[in-house]
Amino acid sequence: MPPMPSHAVELIATALFAVALIHTFSTRFFERLADSHPRHAGIWHLLGEVEVVFGFWAMVLMVSIFAIGGRDEATAYLDSRNFTEPMFVFAIMVIAASRPILEFAGTLVRSVARHLPLAGAMPEYFVVLAFVPLLGSFITEPAAMTLAALMLRDRLLCAPVSSSLKYATVGVLFVNISIGGTLTPFAAPPVLMVAAKWNWDIWFMMSNLGWKAASAVVINAAAAMLLFRRELGQLTAPAAEPEAPVPAAMVLAHLVFLVLVVLFAHHAKVFMGIFMFFLGFSAAYPRHQNPLILREAFLVAFFLAGLVVLGGLQQWWLQPLLMGMEENAVFFGATALTALTDNAALTYLGSLVEGLSEGFKIALVAGAVTGGGLTVIANAPNPAGVAILRDKFPDHTVYPLGLLIAALPPTIMAVLAFRFL
Repeated sequence: MPPMPSHAVELIATALFAVALIHTFSTRFFERLADSHPRHAGIWHLLGEVEVVFGFWAMVLMVSIFAIGGRDEATAYLDSRNFTEPMFVFAIMVIAASRPILEFAGTLVRSVARHLPLAGAMPEYFVVLAFVPLLGSFITEPAAMTLAALMLRDRLLCAPVSSSLKYATVGVLFVNISIGGTLTPFAAPPVLMVAAKWNWDIWFMMSNLGWKAASAVVINAAAAMLLFRRELGQLTAPAAEPEAPVPAAMVLAHLVFLVLVVLFAHHAKVFMGIFMFFLGFSAAYPRHQNPLILREAFLVAFFLAGLVVLGGLQQWWLQPLLMGMEENAVFFGATALTALTDNAALTYLGSLVEGLSEGFKIALVAGAVTGGGLTVIANAPNPAGVAILRDKFPDHTVYPLGLLIAALPPTIMAVLAFRFL
């Protein structure tokens, strides 16, 4: 069979990418189908899972390539994709959500919150939305998202609070996680894609992006806290259930696992080996563990893997569109485009172009992280947040339109910080 024309593959992939985007905003429709057609409720519930969408349409793409171009072309394309990021997010989510890590992070958050002269749940709410996203610059964004989402779920959103507060919280969390990882060159996926090639070190990140991002993170968290001060002021975070304390040695061991996975984030064979050892270590000490979030982490990894497969064939239209802009246009263009595709994909495409000015590079990365909270697919850690928090929302779903509306105000704050500070 003759090889499938490359442009035909790109057109099919782009059409399926558009269908996947529409599907992402239509998950409620499939949940209604599950209710009205109980005989096939299982498949409708499956298609109603946001994390399944891109994996499903990536499968359709691979079947299409196989049907038209043959087995060799389909497998060659899959072999050309890099699935390190989905694997890393899977491993870091599971480790970051382990009981010893959560207790350690929770202790830090509560220690900081106790020194804030605020009522009710306001201090803890502020610290989770401000401190944890900035911590993501050191433990990686997926780990920060996992920690923040679990603390919000179990300490604050478990109470009967309004849907407005829930959506505003998720909007601020997603934006703050996206921009909060820019203090270092190794924590945010869109920065990781370019830091080595463009020789961006920690000082460059701090002086050009980090301090601006930190300002926006604090302002966004404070604004959300003040907007819902009445509701939060009357809310008391539940007391922790009495459990045997986790020994310091066990916490230290888990922190070592977390650090090692972060250090070898670019080497899948190494960090997955470390992760396998972590699973065995956790099983050896079950009394110090809660059930690991393997299902949630796997769904997120499946989502990101599907995005890798579908997104890998979007360069033909994304790169000319992006590279035809000047600095201000590329910032706002990247902010808008990242809502439609993973922000790391945009910066990766930029890294392929030679001769870009320093201002253009900074504008591209700043725009990519600024728009990272607008949709579930805009930033790699977002599906992790949705997977953890959705059970606290009506219909057990974080609706994309609600997220988009809630994320707009903190996104505007990020725009102001990056372009006018």
